[in-house]
Amino acid sequence: MKAIVFDAFGGTEVLHEAEIAVPQPGPGQVRVRVHAVGVNPVDGKIRSGTMEAIFPTTLPAVPGGEIAGVVDAVGEGVDHLKAGDEVLGWSDTGSYAQYALASAVVLAPKPADLDWAHAAALPVASDGAERVLDLLGVSEGETLLIHGASGALGTIAVQLAVARGARVLGTAGPANQEYVTSLGATALVYGDNLVERVRALAPEGVDAVFDAAGKGALEDSLTLRGGTDRIVTTADFRAAELGIVFAQGPQRRSAARLAELARQAADGTLVTTISATYPLAEAAKAQQASDAGHNRGKIVLTVV
Repeated sequence: MKAIVFDAFGGTEVLHEAEIAVPQPGPGQVRVRVHAVGVNPVDGKIRSGTMEAIFPTTLPAVPGGEIAGVVDAVGEGVDHLKAGDEVLGWSDTGSYAQYALASAVVLAPKPADLDWAHAAALPVASDGAERVLDLLGVSEGETLLIHGASGALGTIAVQLAVARGARVLGTAGPANQEYVTSLGATALVYGDNLVERVRALAPEGVDAVFDAAGKGALEDSLTLRGGTDRIVTTADFRAAELGIVFAQGPQRRSAARLAELARQAADGTLVTTISATYPLAEAAKAQQASDAGHNRGKIVLTVV
């Protein structure tokens, strides 16, 4: 099968297309014929080697961990999925490939009205957003500041926080102010004088901060919170030296919750936005765009 592989850590130039063996599902697994793959910032960080302490990688490696596709083969002990089922979720093997293996328990059914690209945009962003909102203990009536509110993770986090009854202030670039507002947040441009501008909008202060951008906003967050309490980042590796929680790795991967959110995405009550799509062979370009940041929504690879 065709797959994208990297044999050494480095920039996007280390990614290349290769023919590798089609994986065979083990007990509790299914093989998925991949139709779409979510490209996440963590993919580039793993490729570069900066995430080795958190995600040790055996080379050569296939990037990616998020898929939408059709069940192609079923392993021993799987009785709730069959060949031909359309699913979305997390893969056990690299997902930048024509086929990937996945644990059956972390796959949700894809609604017929949800296209492949938007299905692939959901698993990582929804899991990450809910995990951080829970870590922060965001509840009704509170004010939450989200850095990077227009990205794939921020897009979902804004909506889930609003659904909890929180007031959300969301930072983004100038071109994404209306977009962030449309998600239900009060939009701000990141950058100079952010502390003063946030305080003008929320004189009573912010109750929690979710940094999904990793663009140097932690110092402002510390000032706004008056300390490290209730600040979580998923993107800034300076977190430890500043005494801030870095949310890392999957902790939940609930197929039932993913199925519920997929239904909401299909009926339009949850917005999933696709920043750009690239064919599998252009994975390097997709990761370049992801590494550059400032994307509105999710970057997706399409696999044929």
